[in-house]
Amino acid sequence: MQLITGHLLKESILSDQEDSIFLDPLLDEQQIGPVTLDVRLGYDFLVSVVTRKPYIELAAQSGASRRGVSSYFQETRREVGDRFVLYPDQVVLTTTLEYLSLPTNVYADVLSRSSYTRLGVHVNTMVQPGFKGCVPVELYNHGNNAIELVVGSRICQMRFFKMVGNADYVNDANIRKYYGDVRPMVSRADQDEDLPVLEAARQSLD
Repeated sequence: MQLITGHLLKESILSDQEDSIFLDPLLDEQQIGPVTLDVRLGYDFLVSVVTRKPYIELAAQSGASRRGVSSYFQETRREVGDRFVLYPDQVVLTTTLEYLSLPTNVYADVLSRSSYTRLGVHVNTMVQPGFKGCVPVELYNHGNNAIELVVGSRICQMRFFKMVGNADYVNDANIRKYYGDVRPMVSRADQDEDLPVLEAARQSLD
């Protein structure tokens, strides 16, 4: 595994070769740094909301209905240059402004830029090899104050790593939950295949 840096990173992003990193739109080449690529805050947001249900239930119990995960989030949209307020202890799902396509031998880490981390905004996720779509971004405000974010601002940075072999992420349905999305999607943890198995094991102990 090797971190893609310097001219190799810039060359891959600006190249039109099939095995290169595809990013669109690249509004400013200054987004490409020596080690990372800055990416911008997208238009669409799924905002976590408080409901009468005391918790988000992922595994349905026998004979009981389960409220859908999406019902705990409210959808809203902004335009480039508009403001979006991120409140303390709030989870907001969004995407990057850019559409990304990775080769099958490259994956990426997504982190909040230092300037935003110092305000309390936390982002920490990864993008699988062969991924295509607008990069999912899970925002969280660790601070005591609400923070005004601007749509289109460079809020995250990405580090790209080249692997020795290829990963078959695209054809693996077990891990390909968020492939090809261009808008934020709620968690699909409730679709994990081990949940029914664990529920059956729990019932067998009753």
